[in-house]
Amino acid sequence: MFKIDTPSSEQDFIEYFAFRWKMLRAPWKAPLGSEKDEYEQVGQHRMIRSLDGDVIAVGRVHMNSAEEAQVRHIAVEKAFQDKGLAKMLLASLESIAISEGAKQIVCNSTQTAIPFFSSVGFQIDDNSPNELGGQQRQQMIKKLVDPSTITLHPIWCKQLQDTWTEMIPISEHMGIKLHQYTGRTLETRASLNKNINLHGTMFAGSIFSLATLTGWGSLFLLLKEKQLDGEIVLGDGNIHYHKPITMQPRAVCHVESIKGKFEPLSLRKKAHFDVTVAILDGDNAVAEFTGKFWILP
Repeated sequence: MFKIDTPSSEQDFIEYFAFRWKMLRAPWKAPLGSEKDEYEQVGQHRMIRSLDGDVIAVGRVHMNSAEEAQVRHIAVEKAFQDKGLAKMLLASLESIAISEGAKQIVCNSTQTAIPFFSSVGFQIDDNSPNELGGQQRQQMIKKLVDPSTITLHPIWCKQLQDTWTEMIPISEHMGIKLHQYTGRTLETRASLNKNINLHGTMFAGSIFSLATLTGWGSLFLLLKEKQLDGEIVLGDGNIHYHKPITMQPRAVCHVESIKGKFEPLSLRKKAHFDVTVAILDGDNAVAEFTGKFWILP
């Protein structure tokens, strides 16, 4: 039984890069160090060990842009090939890309690897050159879809995302995306890599921004539900941090956590709302935001 690990210790990375060099660079008589590139610090690394503890498979994913990820350096020990390990790694890397907000993922495939990538949904990009970095490689591309995403009223959700992008451009740089809307719950996510501090955790200010936009977005969608118009403004906001975020930043707002009445808007009066947003790191609750919002007619 194999499982995917994330290299974390210095020794993990020594073994990880040594295996990468052995599989991908030594056959071409490339020197030690050539197995690394400029994306190591911003990429996400995964590996698989044998029952004896030896590294037998590695792979990496990094973001080329807010919506495109790239997989590189996938390699499997010859004795363990044709056992599904490459597909396991790729599925894990694609999951990371989706969590970072990627809409598509690309790879620069050797000619011999094209059948493998084709078997897992990649297609040759006819608009790209077939010689990359001085080698015969073919860029391939795959559209990504998060199977867990449920989006009720997709037109409204797109309007909300577009509003964030146009009115608050920094939200796109932070990788804040509407992940799911069920009519009762709004979930947003952010990119940890784009909001990381020197401690390897998410900036407190970024967490506050993610929570504020989620509360604001919940009111935006409720206004659509009730066929009302109004300008939403934050009057006051407080957040209690319990633990740092080290994995997947998530913000969740349930309709039950929104206290207030929309009736004043029908009378052309401003309406007040108290909104609570839960902040999670993966599945773990790490902070709670409470905001006082006003909707102006």
